[in-house]
Amino acid sequence: MMNVFPHPPASAVTRILGEAGLPCSDLTAAHLERFFGCGSMGAPDGIVGLELYESVALLRSLAVTSKCRGRGCGTALVAQAELFAQSQGAREIYLLTTTAERFFERLGYARVLREAAPVAIQRTQEFSVLCPSGSAFMLKRLPIKDVTCTT
Repeated sequence: MMNVFPHPPASAVTRILGEAGLPCSDLTAAHLERFFGCGSMGAPDGIVGLELYESVALLRSLAVTSKCRGRGCGTALVAQAELFAQSQGAREIYLLTTTAERFFERLGYARVLREAAPVAIQRTQEFSVLCPSGSAFMLKRLPIKDVTCTT
């Protein structure tokens, strides 16, 4: 089982993103509050970020070091981000990718038209500036949390 934890060190986030060739120029301290790491807390092997906008979320910056790919770290990180988004009231998670469309398809994401993006997602730096227009824009609908009461 993978050790997934919140708030990986900012230096680790920028290092892993840099190694993966992913943008990090827009990251702020507020963004880093919603990042998760995988592996060692001091030197994570993977990271993922999440931006929350009421009922929608943007999964961003999933990256795993080359030595740990194929070991479940990415899958564990996405699962944690989805659980967190769901706990915060998100019903849908969107993402943009240029290299991992098949990986995300295996996790239940499907490609959708960029024009269908909610306004909150369209306004993000990742959607509007950082990711190329040719990126796959993908969506996953989250199950509604069961809040059945028993007496």
